[in-house]
Amino acid sequence: MERTMTAAVLTRHGGPDALQVRDDWPVPVPGEGEVLVRVTAAAVNNTDIWTREGAYGLPGQPDALAGWRGPLRFPRVQGGDIAGVVDAVGPGAAREPVGRRVLVDPAIYRDGGPHAPPVGLLGSEADGGFAEHVVVPADQAHDVTASPLTDEQLACLPVAYGTAMGMLERAGLRAGETVLVTGASGGVGLALVQLAAARGAHVVAVTSSAKADAVAEAGAGRVVTRDAGDVAEQVRSVVPSGLDAVADVAGGPELAALLPLVRDDGRWVIAGAVAGPVVSFDLRRLYLHNIALIGSSMHTREHFAKLVDTARAGAISPRVAGRHRLAAVHEAQRRFREGRHVGKIVVLP
Repeated sequence: MERTMTAAVLTRHGGPDALQVRDDWPVPVPGEGEVLVRVTAAAVNNTDIWTREGAYGLPGQPDALAGWRGPLRFPRVQGGDIAGVVDAVGPGAAREPVGRRVLVDPAIYRDGGPHAPPVGLLGSEADGGFAEHVVVPADQAHDVTASPLTDEQLACLPVAYGTAMGMLERAGLRAGETVLVTGASGGVGLALVQLAAARGAHVVAVTSSAKADAVAEAGAGRVVTRDAGDVAEQVRSVVPSGLDAVADVAGGPELAALLPLVRDDGRWVIAGAVAGPVVSFDLRRLYLHNIALIGSSMHTREHFAKLVDTARAGAISPRVAGRHRLAAVHEAQRRFREGRHVGKIVVLP
């Protein structure tokens, strides 16, 4: 007899009604090299909203309905952030992992190499964790049994903190350097603040005054507020010697204003464009000062392994901004979309 479970299933691109909570969804069966994970906590990301809405567009068709890697196959169980326990393994696999507490790497990689880029994501190109169970590759279910973090905190990590770790690693941020983090109260922004501070960097964060205290608590040594005047002038006043790096999730016109504040041989790494994807800036500020402009999309296997080590050591403390049962996933997405929270909104099966 086929086992069933509760799952949040995307049936098409569209509004909240395109996401249906089903209690008769088949429990997936692990294949060769796979494990079945019982989900204990998941979390909401921008990718969940944009995938539901089909907001990514296609090359030459910016308004086309599509997922982040192109057209999606429906139905699709959403959710890229997954913490849980291994319940079963695929045929031919040792039973050793059964019962282990795991953090799931949600990336679908181009190949098996440690530096391969993601070409897909659980919850988008494959079924994800807004369900009671999910099947994942065995080598992407990382043992975090000994981590002091709660399952809810672990579920905050994969997409946002994985993206942030990829940014900091690609930028080569080192202890003692000064880094500016834009959009510092968002999921990736707050992760950047925590991870940069954990590696001994001096963090200058850009956020709103309403969220400044929470961002400072996360590890920002200095906080610049967008509603207190010109951001570039504020940054210049608090870091007159300049910046070693910028970790940017916003993009938009501030890039041109902030770029002259980056020191020679500095790095600007960007993984988002919520303030605007099309920018204009003086290229001379880039090449005359040997500044590297780095695009960063999610993480690699090597980056995620470093994140797992950080989780095992309890070197960061993800902030849980809210909790919702899986049956209330629409409310979780609505609250996420409002953007009033600081931290991650967790979904519990």
